[in-house]
Amino acid sequence: MPDPCPRSEAESVLTVRYFAGARAAAGGTSSESVEAATIEELTQLLADRHGERLALVMKAASFLVDGLACHDRTAALPAGTTVDVLPPFAGG
Repeated sequence: MPDPCPRSEAESVLTVRYFAGARAAAGGTSSESVEAATIEELTQLLADRHGERLALVMKAASFLVDGLACHDRTAALPAGTTVDVLPPFAGG
């Protein structure tokens, strides 16, 4: 099965969208633009920007990259990508 996480070498301008608890942890921000090359870098930048509460949420969060689940936090992100931050949801 091919890896759904895109590959790229350069840092990219991305759109990040927050859902549920991630939105609350980001101070109510629903989306923003960020320059990052990987999800790992993205999570660090967002933690620096919004604080420890969002950092904790992102440790357990799932990430959709242009609508596809991406579990490899070192996967490169191409310019123009939309990354959805989905915290764990209660209830199943």
